[in-house]
Amino acid sequence: MSATVTPDTAKATKKNFLNALKEALTEEMERNPMMIIQGEDVGLLGGAFGVTEGLQEQFGTHRVVDMPISEAAIIGSAVGMALNGMTVVCEMQFIDFISCGFDQIVNNMATYHYRTAGEVNMPIVVRGPAGGYSGGALYHSQMNEAWFANSPGLQIVCPSTPSDAKGLLKAAIRSGNPTIFYEVKNLYRDSKIAEDLPEGDYLVPLGKAAIRRPGKDLTYVTYGQNVYHCLQAAETLAGQGIEAEVIDLRTLVPLDEATILESIKRTNRLVVVNEAPMTCGFAGEVVARMSDLAFEYLDAPPVRVTRLDTPVPWVEPLERYVLPSVDDIVNAGLRVAKF
Repeated sequence: MSATVTPDTAKATKKNFLNALKEALTEEMERNPMMIIQGEDVGLLGGAFGVTEGLQEQFGTHRVVDMPISEAAIIGSAVGMALNGMTVVCEMQFIDFISCGFDQIVNNMATYHYRTAGEVNMPIVVRGPAGGYSGGALYHSQMNEAWFANSPGLQIVCPSTPSDAKGLLKAAIRSGNPTIFYEVKNLYRDSKIAEDLPEGDYLVPLGKAAIRRPGKDLTYVTYGQNVYHCLQAAETLAGQGIEAEVIDLRTLVPLDEATILESIKRTNRLVVVNEAPMTCGFAGEVVARMSDLAFEYLDAPPVRVTRLDTPVPWVEPLERYVLPSVDDIVNAGLRVAKF
C-alpha cells in the first residue's frame, strides 16, 4: 500500500533531481512487470542525460527498449501496448521533439478513454528534459506545455524538487491516465536543491499545489525552475517590507485552483510566472481562471511574467533578455503591490 508523505515525515537520504527520477522508474519497474520504458538511447546509453542509466542491464532489453529516431513510432507503439495492458514510459531526448509525435498524443493517446466511454485507459507517461536558461537555443529550450493543456484527456506535470519529481512520476505512472511529464534539465544535477527523499514507497498527489513560501502581500504562482526565481524575488521584496507567497503548481492539469484562490483571498494580488511564451501560454490560463473565481478579492490587475513571444536565442545575453529574470519578477511584484 502506497502512502502520500512529505520529506519531513520519513527517514530519508539526500538525492538530486535526476537520481530521484531514476529511483521512481526503478521502483515502478520492480513493482509492475507489465511496465516498459522506451525511447531513443534509453538502454545502452542510459538516456541523453542519464535518467535511465543501468535500467536496461537490470531489467533487460525487452523492458528497456532502444527505439528508432521517430517520436511518432515511440508514442504510437506505446498506445498499442497500452491497449494490450502494458504501462509505458516514453522518453523524449528533449521535450522540444515531442512535436514529432504530436498526432499520436493529441488524437490517440489523449482521446481513447473518452472514445471508449471510459472502458479503456492509457497508462502512458511521456517524459523528457525541458526548459531554457542553459544555452540550448531554440530546439533545446522549449516549454510547450500549453499545447497539451489545450488537449483534453492529458495530465500535465512539472516538478521543481527531487522529492516531488519522484513522487509525482510514480503517481503519474500508477494513475492509468496519459501524462506529459516535464523535467527541467537545469534541475537534474543541481546540488543546491538536492534533498532528503522519504524512504519506502510514496506518492505525491496529482493536482495539488505546494506553498513554498508563505506571504501576505502578493501571490506568485509558478512551476519548474521559475519556482526558484520567484523565491529569490520574494527574498528581495522582503527586504522592502513586502511579503510574497510563492505557490508551486507542480501539476498544471489538473490545476489546483483552490490553493491559488485561498492565497489570493489572503494577499489580494497575483503574479503568474512561467518561461513559456506569453501568447496563449499557461500563465494566461491561470490569470483568466482567477479573474473569474477571485475577482472580488483582487486589489490590483493580475500580471504575467513570461518568455517573450520569440524563440529562445543561443547567445547568452539574448537568452537572458527573452526569458523571465529575477529582476522581472521583482518588478512585477512591486507593480501589483503598489497599485
